[in-house]
Amino acid sequence: MKIGIIGIGLIGGSLAIELKKTIKDVKVFGNDSSKVNLKLSLDADLIDEIISKKEYNNLDVIFLTVPVKEISKQLPEILDLVSSKTLVVDFGSTKANICQVVSNHPKRSQFLATHPIAGTEFSGPLASKENLFNGKVQIICESKKTDSNHLNWALEWFKKIGMIIKEMTPIDHDKHIAYVSHLSHISSIILGQTVLEKEKDESAIFAMAGSGFASTVRLAKSSPETWSSIFEENEKNVLETLTHYLSNLEKFKSLLEKKKHKEIHKIIEKTNAIKGILKEIKN
Repeated sequence: MKIGIIGIGLIGGSLAIELKKTIKDVKVFGNDSSKVNLKLSLDADLIDEIISKKEYNNLDVIFLTVPVKEISKQLPEILDLVSSKTLVVDFGSTKANICQVVSNHPKRSQFLATHPIAGTEFSGPLASKENLFNGKVQIICESKKTDSNHLNWALEWFKKIGMIIKEMTPIDHDKHIAYVSHLSHISSIILGQTVLEKEKDESAIFAMAGSGFASTVRLAKSSPETWSSIFEENEKNVLETLTHYLSNLEKFKSLLEKKKHKEIHKIIEKTNAIKGILKEIKN
């Protein structure tokens, strides 16, 4: 089986590991805008060969794991280039615009829109991790628009590597992911920015930073290319979540200014309910 991965970073590299581990006689081809990433991927045995666009029609499956803005740009052209038997799967963190750009493409049935809820704060092929997708949710969108044979192959393979399949509409996906993922990254980035601006003495920051700060600011180490692209693609939903978030911050600030400490205690107590929700998700 010949499988191509376009974009060999954390996700693409981790995907390559799972393909080689689970599919007999698979040959993994790679393409990336970075020559450095391609060389690192070859040296690390993540991919077997580099592939050019003109050779895409020789592949059985293509996984598209570049930043979401690039997915929207490249996807129609990739579908133009592939053979009538090739399945193209995107792993983008937003879905509405990606699905829209190929909604009327003649090879729409050869495309499957997905979003694995998996990753780390690290980036690049050397950040690739075995079992990254095990136990993680794989969001599928508009599955009825994908050829049933292609869909069945993809779903079976996702399950084989331990993924939990959930289906959503692209619009619902982008709305919900803005709250549970995109807002988390923004909060982490702005916290990191605020501390770095306020605390000029870096040694003092590291000396006083406990596990709470480290875990909260962890996402600020994520790829700028990946996340600026996500915020741009999902701008409307991100702005809506930020409006709600800033409103709550202003209320909290106001309570503190007015010394309404009992009200602050109630907010913390009420928000503690999230522990139960997260426990159910893990289970």
